[in-house]
Amino acid sequence: MRTIDLAGVPVPVIGQGTWRMGENTDRRRAEVAALQLGIDEGMTLIDTAEMYGEGGAEEVVGEAIHGRRDQVFLVSKVYPHNASHKGVPRACEASLQRLGTDYIDLYLLHWRGQYPLEETVEAFERLREAGKIGRWGVSNFDVGDLQELASAACATNQVLYNIEERGIEFDLLPWWQQHHLPLMAYCPIAQGGELLSSPTLKQIARRHEVTPAQVSLAWVLRQDGVIAIPKAVTPEHVRLNAGAAQLVLDEHDLDAIDRVFGAPKRKHPLAMV
Repeated sequence: MRTIDLAGVPVPVIGQGTWRMGENTDRRRAEVAALQLGIDEGMTLIDTAEMYGEGGAEEVVGEAIHGRRDQVFLVSKVYPHNASHKGVPRACEASLQRLGTDYIDLYLLHWRGQYPLEETVEAFERLREAGKIGRWGVSNFDVGDLQELASAACATNQVLYNIEERGIEFDLLPWWQQHHLPLMAYCPIAQGGELLSSPTLKQIARRHEVTPAQVSLAWVLRQDGVIAIPKAVTPEHVRLNAGAAQLVLDEHDLDAIDRVFGAPKRKHPLAMV
């Protein structure tokens, strides 16, 4: 799988998301197996957060990477209400315990909250100096937030981006690319559902002998410097996600998508889920 530089490390352009994992013990075995298969398929970037399943997703990840930590680039996120001088190290330590590791490759502020950015950044830097995290970044930050942050140490911004939610293309994505930084796209196939039932995506998928979900992932990855982090809990979906990295959409495909899901012509509030 092709790679991109993230926080000074080459990572796959398609990683594995874990939102909604760790919420049901009956699904735990399947979730662990899916993540392990994803690693085998080259999707060695795993994204999680203390919010997901209130720590349950991190526990699933910890089980999946046991004995394989050196094969994985691990991303987790801190709640905004924990993003204080004292809260950040406590939250990080709890995440490390659930993940069964002594360091997180990339630690993100999940979204802006009550604490000043300077306070959160200082706490992140202390964690980095202590070897608890490799680098830090943010999630759900718009251009104004990034300009206020104004830190060259920020490694990435993780945002909602898919065919249905293209608002970042107006200003956020160009700003980020101008600064030559990688962007992480969560929910890159939306929530499935209506998007994957689109006649346009189905037609493109038939032409390439792939699935609409793979078309959606390839569409996100057409942008330079973007990493997609879809979630999968079945072996079939894991393999399809990994295979999407090989799909290249042509100009005809992209024009057809633009006619149905047009690019933004004005500034939109940053979409979040």
